[in-house]
Amino acid sequence: QVQVVESGGGLVQAGGSLRLSCTASGLTFDDYAMGWFRQAPGKEREGVSCICWSGDRTYYADSVKGRFTISRDNAKNTLYLQMNNLKPEDTAMYYCAAEKAVWRGRCGAPADYDYWGQGTQVTVSS
Repeated sequence: QVQVVESGGGLVQAGGSLRLSCTASGLTFDDYAMGWFRQAPGKEREGVSCICWSGDRTYYADSVKGRFTISRDNAKNTLYLQMNNLKPEDTAMYYCAAEKAVWRGRCGAPADYDYWGQGTQVTVSS
């Protein structure tokens, strides 16, 4: 049984930092491209940052480029998202997702992903 579990969300002031983690079990982690998505109330789920299976190719949405860093540790089956200089508009539920053996050079559509976590809330106060 595949399990994907996010952690690290919380409440932070604008300009602060958070580090999200996502641990996956029940799958061969390095067979999967991984992504971080977010969804704010009333908005569609959007791809924030994605990373290929080996970790040497990444993608960032324009809204987070230069502030967020995605990484993965395949030995630990863990994906990370370091978020710096957070803004109120970053407030959302953040989800981790896994897609087998595909790298598009960008995040895919949410429907493309095979497994999802339950999400972790990030709230940035102004």
